[in-house]
Amino acid sequence: MSEPAYFDNNATTALAPEVLEAMMPYLSTLYANPSSASRLGAQVKDAVSEARASVAGLLGCRTSELVFTSGATESNHMAILGALALAPEKRHLITSNVEHPSIMLLCRDLELTGIEVTYLPVDTDGRIDLGQLTESIRPDTALISLMWANNETGVLFPIEEAAAIAKFRRVLFHTDATQAVGKVRLNMLESAVDLLSCSGHKLHGPKGIGALILRKGVALPPLIYGHQERGRRGGTENVPAIIGFGAAARLFGDLDAQIAYLNGLRNQLEQGVLALVPEAIVHGLAAERLPNTSNIAFNMIESEELLHRLEQQGITAATGAACAAGGSRPSHVLSAMSLRREAIVSSLRFSLSRYNRREEVAQLLVVLQGLIQAGKASTTTDSALVSCAH
Repeated sequence: MSEPAYFDNNATTALAPEVLEAMMPYLSTLYANPSSASRLGAQVKDAVSEARASVAGLLGCRTSELVFTSGATESNHMAILGALALAPEKRHLITSNVEHPSIMLLCRDLELTGIEVTYLPVDTDGRIDLGQLTESIRPDTALISLMWANNETGVLFPIEEAAAIAKFRRVLFHTDATQAVGKVRLNMLESAVDLLSCSGHKLHGPKGIGALILRKGVALPPLIYGHQERGRRGGTENVPAIIGFGAAARLFGDLDAQIAYLNGLRNQLEQGVLALVPEAIVHGLAAERLPNTSNIAFNMIESEELLHRLEQQGITAATGAACAAGGSRPSHVLSAMSLRREAIVSSLRFSLSRYNRREEVAQLLVVLQGLIQAGKASTTTDSALVSCAH
């Protein structure tokens, strides 16, 4: 390819030029502490307030409900640990078995301290059963935490319905919306969600900045003490990143048009792959999904090998699962969907952004066609896929 093509936007996105431009003054001349009583400090404080309003506008929440953090991982920890600290007599959590590692690993560690965790299963399309959620709620349930959109498959959970169930049962509800922001329309003012996590670098903002939305009336104790963020998250604000987060949020003014564009690219990619490889499987195809995410099992070539060959052609994607080589474990998401081992170890994830073009997708399909044809010509019954699957 004449230029590299990037299809790994669920891992991170490119910093938008507008975002970099907005950040630059706060990396040079506008360096004052926003808590300072100086004129320059007041100017920086006003800029932080403007950025907060922009992010709140994208999420549909009040500015007073938004707490800036170092990223979604910290926000997830604040939500879960805060909910447990808020009601120490409640020792039960509910989540799913396909959550992001920042939640899965925290829950596993909490289990060692005596916290009980219910992990809701998913079906072969990655969907949860709201009936099972309802049945899992107990008098000592402190929090329900479910991701809005899965980072590997793009499958959307019925978050509004789940939050309504939690509200009816008077249980706090948290959602990790890291992958959903900028790809689905959110309105916290009309939602039953109590707590929402997100991160700036998933929507063309900088790394190291995120937010936790706390619905009015939800007063979680802080993880980090200090007067900043209304006493909810201490530490001098990361001003350049906050400014960048605000600038990134303003990129999504015409969200419906961007969703339609991404959906068109995803459909072009999936239809092209299925035409090339009829035996391929699009994971979560029967479920509601993000418009930008496609996780595909090629079923005839190991994903690590295909990923390596794509990299050699200047194309960046991601494995839906890691082969046993190197001691890596298969994707916990695809494994939880009860897929065949061959499908798990032959899956690649393609995740798109506003900067991807139809021409890039077309070129990806051309490259895939050549790689697949070459792979078929050299594949034998004891191929890498078969040996890996065993």
